[in-house]
Amino acid sequence: MSSATCITGRQMVKLSPATNPYPGRFQFFPLRFEFRAADALYFAPGKAGNTLRGALGTIFKRLACAPECLDTRSCPSRESCVYARVFEPVAAANNPGPSGLSDPPRPFVFRARHLDGRTVQPGQPFHFDLHVFSLDPDVLPYFVRTFAALAQQGLGATRGKAELQRVLRIALNDLPEHILYQGSTQLTAAPIEPATLDLAPVTPAPRKIRVDFLSPTELKHDARIVSRPEFPILFGRIRDRIGTLMALYGPGPLAIDFRSIGDRAAAVRMTSCEMRRQEFERRSTRTGQTHSIGGFVGFAEYEGELAEFLPYLEAARWAGVGRQVVWGKGEISLSHL
Repeated sequence: MSSATCITGRQMVKLSPATNPYPGRFQFFPLRFEFRAADALYFAPGKAGNTLRGALGTIFKRLACAPECLDTRSCPSRESCVYARVFEPVAAANNPGPSGLSDPPRPFVFRARHLDGRTVQPGQPFHFDLHVFSLDPDVLPYFVRTFAALAQQGLGATRGKAELQRVLRIALNDLPEHILYQGSTQLTAAPIEPATLDLAPVTPAPRKIRVDFLSPTELKHDARIVSRPEFPILFGRIRDRIGTLMALYGPGPLAIDFRSIGDRAAAVRMTSCEMRRQEFERRSTRTGQTHSIGGFVGFAEYEGELAEFLPYLEAARWAGVGRQVVWGKGEISLSHL
C-alpha cells in the first residue's frame, strides 16, 4: 500500500445554474440479507463482495436458465431470461455501453466490506447488503432464492454453510425498514415499494462538502485511470452511471443536458485531497487469470455551487462510482462542511 497527498484544483468560476428542476427520480431496492452461520465462514481481506458475486452468478444461472442454454448471448430466449438481463446484459449494436464500456452495467451492487478478513463462528449472525436497481418484479425473488440456496451450499473462502434468516428493505428517507422475506418466503403478496431519491437541486445547499472513498475506487477519464477525483471527473462518472441505470432498469432517462451540467461541474474546485492506494487481487474461476480489484481510498473536499450535484452524490452512496462497482468498489459517503 502506498500513500500520497494531493491538494487543490482549478479556480472556481460562478456560472448560472440553468438546470432542469425535475431531472428525474432514482428508484432502487436497498436490501439487507441476514443469515446465521451453521459452520465457520471466512471472508478474505478485500474480497468479500467479489466472493459473493462469483458464487451468486453460478447458482442464479442454474435457477433461472433453461438447462440446454450454453450461451446467453446467442440464446433466443435471452430477452425473457432474468439471468441474462441481470448478469450478462448486452448493449444494442447501435447503443454501446456508457463511458466506452462494451456492455451495460449490471443492475446491482454488494455492500460487504465489513466482512473483509472476518471469520464468522457457527451460530453467529451476519449480513451483507445488496442494492438492486432493476424495477422488474421478477428479479428480487430470484436473488432471494439464489442466496437461500447459496447459503446451504456454502459461503466464503471456506464454503461454510449458513441459513438465510430474513431479507429487509433498508430504511431510506420516509420509507421505513420493512421485512420482505422470512427465510425465502415472501411475507406479502403486494408489490414491494422501491426507495426513491429525488434528483432535483437541493436548497439551501452547503458550499463545502467532503466525499469519503470507503472502498477501493477507480475512475476513468479520457480512457485512462486517474489518480485523484477532481470534481468534474467524479461527477461525470456518477451522472453517467445513474443515468444509465435509470434508462435501462428504472423509470426512464435523466431529463438533463449532460454537457451543460458537466460544464457547471467543472466550476467546483477541490480544496483538499488525501488518498492512498489499496491493492487486492482476484482469480477468475472461468479463466484462472488474476486481476486487480484495487483502487484509491481516502477523502476529498470540494467547494462551489453544489445544489444540483448533491442529489447525484447521495444516489452514488447507494449505486457506487467507477469500475467494478458490482463487487463493492467505489463506495462513498457524503458529509457537509
